[in-house]
Amino acid sequence: MASFVAAGVTGATGVAAISRTTKRNELPLAAIPLFFAAQQAVEGALWLTLPVAPEGAVSSTLTYLFLLFAKVFWPLFVPLAVLLIEPDRIRRWMLIVLCAAGAGVALFFAVSMLTDNHSAHILGGHVVYSPETHLTDAIRLTYLLTTCIAPIASSHRAVQLLGLIVTAGALVTFVFYWDAFASVWCFFAAAGSVVILTHFVKEHRAQQQAA
Repeated sequence: MASFVAAGVTGATGVAAISRTTKRNELPLAAIPLFFAAQQAVEGALWLTLPVAPEGAVSSTLTYLFLLFAKVFWPLFVPLAVLLIEPDRIRRWMLIVLCAAGAGVALFFAVSMLTDNHSAHILGGHVVYSPETHLTDAIRLTYLLTTCIAPIASSHRAVQLLGLIVTAGALVTFVFYWDAFASVWCFFAAAGSVVILTHFVKEHRAQQQAA
């Protein structure tokens, strides 16, 4: 139920954020809550299918779809979305480097999803996804850099706040929910993504005042 509630809230937030954009380069950032909504809806569906048919085709498809979001989509999309609205030259170069790193991480996980078997099960009130058997510390660190540090590197305060929320969520999840890291952290990130709306509300208000 919590996953569907998160999906509804973040989905509505994404629609509101997109409605306040005025430039095409703003759309990827504004759409982040929508993508989180889709990811949370997928996990909500997993909560319904895993108790019934944990090894069935539907559960397997939903598992791979969730992991596609979590491991392939976000490390590539987050730094790109932040880069597209960044006006500062030095920060842009930092974000370009993080985009390249994100592409490498996304490729690594994409290959892993094609070559390894992945599964999910419910344990201790959380959905637990099978871990990568050949995951190195370098991959872990690069993933965190692309998903956490990229927003913090932004010159926009609301985007920085998103990065801080995501980073705090990662630390809390690492300490208390390690076995269910992907599920719990993504829930934190989805909840935190509502701050994106504040960025576009302020931008929209500033443009109206200027006009």
